Amino acid sequence: MIFALAGNQNCGKTTLFNALTGANRHVGNFPGVTVDCMAGDIKGEKDCQVVDLPGIYSLRPYTQEEIVARDFIINNKPDGIINIVDGTNIERNLYLTLQLLELRVPTVVALNFMDEVTGNGGSIDVEKMSAALGVPVVPISAVKGDGVTELIRRAVETAKAKRLPAVTDFCSADSQVHRCIHAVIHLIEDHAGSIGVSPRFCTAKLIEGDPGMADELGLDENERELLEHCIVQMENETGLDRNAALADMRYTFIEGVVQDSVRKPRESREHARSVKIDKVLTGKYTAIPIFVIVMGLIFFLTFNVVGAWLQDLLASGIDLLAGVVDRGLTAYGINPVVHSLIIDGIFAGVGSVLSFLPVIVVLFFFLSVLEDTGYMARIAFFMDKLLRKIGLSGRSFVPMLIGFGCTVPAVMATRTVSADRDRKMTILLTPYMSCSAKIPIYAVFAAAFFGGRSAIAMIVIYLTGIIIGVIVALVLKKTAYRGEPVPFVMELPNYRFPSLKTTGLLLWDKVKDFLRRAFSIIFIATVVIWFLRTFDTRLNVVEDSSLSLLALIARFVAPIFRPLGFGDWRVVTALVTGFTAKEAVVSTMAVLLETGTAELPAALGTLFSPLTASAFLAFTLLYTPCVAAVATIRRELGSALKTLGVVVLQCGVAWVVALLINTIGGLFA
Repeated sequence: MIFALAGNQNCGKTTLFNALTGANRHVGNFPGVTVDCMAGDIKGEKDCQVVDLPGIYSLRPYTQEEIVARDFIINNKPDGIINIVDGTNIERNLYLTLQLLELRVPTVVALNFMDEVTGNGGSIDVEKMSAALGVPVVPISAVKGDGVTELIRRAVETAKAKRLPAVTDFCSADSQVHRCIHAVIHLIEDHAGSIGVSPRFCTAKLIEGDPGMADELGLDENERELLEHCIVQMENETGLDRNAALADMRYTFIEGVVQDSVRKPRESREHARSVKIDKVLTGKYTAIPIFVIVMGLIFFLTFNVVGAWLQDLLASGIDLLAGVVDRGLTAYGINPVVHSLIIDGIFAGVGSVLSFLPVIVVLFFFLSVLEDTGYMARIAFFMDKLLRKIGLSGRSFVPMLIGFGCTVPAVMATRTVSADRDRKMTILLTPYMSCSAKIPIYAVFAAAFFGGRSAIAMIVIYLTGIIIGVIVALVLKKTAYRGEPVPFVMELPNYRFPSLKTTGLLLWDKVKDFLRRAFSIIFIATVVIWFLRTFDTRLNVVEDSSLSLLALIARFVAPIFRPLGFGDWRVVTALVTGFTAKEAVVSTMAVLLETGTAELPAALGTLFSPLTASAFLAFTLLYTPCVAAVATIRRELGSALKTLGVVVLQCGVAWVVALLINTIGGLFA
């Protein structure tokens, strides 16, 4: 038997999933943490499986989470539904419960946080609520495991007996909404039976204006006109639009259930404390400054202190291992080409990317702490209004912010963006936020061409990336991603101390994901770059890199960059190698110009003027991110063609901006 575990966000659903299955899952306070369906075997029950659906507020297909949850229940037809309800916020949670009951699937309601309800002086008459809803209601505490065994027993018993919800009408028989519902049910009953979906559920979706339901039912033109007539008549009689009429019906029913069976608890200490903290952290004048300070501290610790120290430590370890392997291969007398492949290709290429792992882990550690305390939800909340103007929602802000550190974890963080349209737009825009790997490029060129104005140059570079990102977002909003971001509905959870177990599980997931999925693509890409840099057209090993296949390709591509002011093959080669890691741009130029890193700023004067250097900086700011980021984008978009489109778009934007800088600057010069 298969059970669907459904409930609102932040109601303890994933915690209950862990209690039911014994599995370890990340539990978060930020909407969209559980985006995919996760299955697990129920402890102590043979051949019983529970599927953890995304946290949702309704079954209307607004967000990707709602679509996933609804499609699973309708298409997979589980044997039963376990609906978890937050006992401390019962009115809002029961709204989804009523929609689940309309599906006519054996259902059990799990009243969670009952320890908090009783601890704060409240109580719930489970028997009365069960009678009112027409399904079994079981009080539980998912965190403590209280009531979970009883919940499993009642769920299995209900599913085996195929006991359907006893209540389907949530309004009085003489109401206008009731007459409309039953008229539509009579109209579409045969159609609903043919697709195996409850007529009551189909009716609710049709009245709410679900665009796909009429097509799914196969209604003809006459039936659609009659349907619209019934709905318009209800609107005229009630004075409410169709959505408000159904919402009013459901909430009126919920109010009656709560009035008869619930004694409200007094305000909890946790909530009172959270309200006081929010007056400062989300205040009108304090929210943004505090947020900037918090994120600045996180980035400082990640990229300058803890993460940087761990990165240097890992890089030293990789270098030490490479040295040992190098001496071992030399002593063994292995073929020089194979020696170069292992040392100059695998260790140099993969090792340089692998050294970023500590930075990613440390960054996600701090973000996990923010998420677990409840602060991340506040960030999304107060940034929503600003981002909505460029076609995104508040959920997109955190991934874009992470992009200033590293594009790889930033793209991975877009999983918290629930709507598919918003998530894809965020992935496209995140690389325009200049990652920390480009800082060596900016530092060398600023020292070479801008002298005492280096700090101003750095600020201009970062602002340029943000401005270009906003422009691209506005263009995408009007073209490929038309429409508005999904309604941003969320509950601000109480502040709480982070869980070390939860944080540890998240970090372990990120490490596995980075090593397992991106590692193979990085490995292949670095080997390809090594091959092109080592051999000429006759596959002879070259001593001078200017004779290599890579240099040949760079010379072939160089004319594309001449209008930008930097068509030298050595510059193009540096841009190509920068695809493996942005830091490689500086090291490649140092090698090709036969100079040390310290003397590089002076040597760059032979290739660039201040104007062409500015164009080059703009191009490196905006062109395709490193291979690790591209691999991550490929995984998140699930399409090689779309990923190629992202790369082409970014290179195109970078080329146009660099051309404008060189052309307009040339006129003034």
